[in-house]
This record gives sequence, structure tokens and C-alpha cells, in this order.
Amino acid sequence: MTFNRRRFIHKSLASSTGIILLPSLFSSCQPKGDEGKDHEQDDEQDQNTTEMFFKISLAEWSLHKALFAGEMTNMDFPRVAKEEFGIEAVEYVNQFFKDKAEDQAYLGELKQVCGDLGVQSLIIMIDDEGHLGATDDQERTRAIENHYKWVDAAKFLGCHSIRVNAAGEGTAEEVQAAAIDGLGRLSDHAATVGIDVIVENHGGYSSDGKWLTTVMSQVGKENCGTLPDFGNFCVEHGEDGCNKEYDRYIGVAELMPFAKAVSAKSHDFDAQGNEIHTDFTKMMQIVKDAGYTGYVGIEYEGDKLGEKEGILASQKLLERVGRELSAA
Repeated sequence: MTFNRRRFIHKSLASSTGIILLPSLFSSCQPKGDEGKDHEQDDEQDQNTTEMFFKISLAEWSLHKALFAGEMTNMDFPRVAKEEFGIEAVEYVNQFFKDKAEDQAYLGELKQVCGDLGVQSLIIMIDDEGHLGATDDQERTRAIENHYKWVDAAKFLGCHSIRVNAAGEGTAEEVQAAAIDGLGRLSDHAATVGIDVIVENHGGYSSDGKWLTTVMSQVGKENCGTLPDFGNFCVEHGEDGCNKEYDRYIGVAELMPFAKAVSAKSHDFDAQGNEIHTDFTKMMQIVKDAGYTGYVGIEYEGDKLGEKEGILASQKLLERVGRELSAA
């Protein structure tokens, strides 16, 4: 329930002076339309000053078109997040500085840029470094070791995690066993420098909430967790799209107990500013009910709005829903 200062003061004055203020007489002192507007403004002001239960970060993939087109670089990303959106926490994607994982000069400059802007580096999302769920032992070991440089880069930049994928070829049971081993060994290595290894539901088996939570439970390491994504729940892809999709609300609820970050995937919005594929109020209630108070990352992937417009729409929606749920 939203706390309304006007109603509180009005009630307090009545009780302290012994005067009974009749609502009908009090409201007749000003035009009805103005009074209604006054109360709406009060409610809106109260909501706008409500502190949200989570903080907002920006995932670099939200700007992947501009990055691939050369309109900006990874080095520009923290500045764009801060100056254009007022967001002070960022999540990198390794594809946009793939040859820089061991380049200390580059990483030092990126860290300085963030420091000068007051932007915090949170996560590096890792792709194309091999399958941690590969059923071939040698292939899996290579994938684990390929991630080591990104663990070190994340530590240098001040991130808390690297995001990895629990992918592999084989039956669900075979890949699950391999992923438990691969994630466990990588997490052991990352723990030596204080970095978390977090797994996103990213298609295939990993988009099955029960499958991934079993992996997490079996790995059983404090620094190995999940990054629930609101939209990546296609378990089986087909030629015309997704043949089999896991229920996104059930999936996020299952993954939240292991969550060390959350990805608010968005694509399209209606005239009221709501995401048309995901009920953000329902989804963020799940996040809140899990006791999560960390960062929720904007990851816009739509085509109807430009990237910056889509980020702003996602940000506005998250802020509105966040304040509504925080005030409830």
C-alpha cells in the first residue's frame, strides 16, 4: 500500500485538535476536479520517491546492433550506459572485446573509464569458448580452460561473475552429468580469485528449469549459480521458431533460489508501455518473493524500436513495476 502524506497529515490534525473533519465538507472547499488531480499528483510523487527493492544494470547485448555496425565500441559502452541512460552498472559481452581478455593495457583503460564515470562492472557474458557440458572429456577440459582468461579479466575489472552456458551434445542425462563436472571444475578455479560462475537459461536443455536446477544442486558450490533470463525458455528450436517452450514464469521461479543476477529480457511494448511477451509485474513479483535484492539487467532484443528507444522503454517499465511492488 502506498503511503500518502496528505491523508496522514489530514488525519493527524483531526485527532490532535479534536476536530472532526467531514470528507464532504473538506472536499467542498475546492473544485472536485482539482482535488482529484491533487490526490493523483500526491500518489505519483509518493511512488516516484519509493526506493526499489532491486537496482538496474544494462546488458551490453542491448546495443549489439550498434556494436556490430561499428557505431560504438566496447570501450564506449560504460559511457553510453551512464550518460544516455543514467545507469551505473554494466554487463559486458565477450564477443565485443574477444581478443582483449589478456590485454592488460586494454583492460586497464576500460577499468579507468569505468572509474572516471562511476560505473560498476558486474559480469562478463562468455560465448564461443567451448561447451562446458561437452560429453567428450578432452573437449570439456579445453572449454573449462578457455574460460580461465575471462575469470582473470572479470577479476581485474571488478566484476562479481562470468556468465557461462551449460551446453553440450547428447542425451539430457549425458549433458547434465557433463555440465555438472564442467561447471564444478570451472567454479573451483574461479573461487581461487573470488569470481562466481553463473549459468543462464540459454536454449536447449538449459532452458528446462528442472534440468538446470538439478545441475545447480549437484554442483553444490557457493560460487556457482544462475542468471534467470525472462525470455530464453525455448527448449527445442525448429525451422519456423520454437517447437517446445518451457513456461517462463515457472522457469524463473525455479532458478531464482540460485540467482546471482537477473536478466530482464524485452522485445516489444504495447501502448501502455508493457512488454507484450512477458508480464513484468508477475515476473518481478517472482523475483521479489525469492528475496532477491541485487541487479536486474536490461536486455532489449526487439526490432520495432531502435536499441536506445527499447532500452529506455525497458528502463521505464522496470522502474514503474519496481516502485509499485516495492510500495505494496
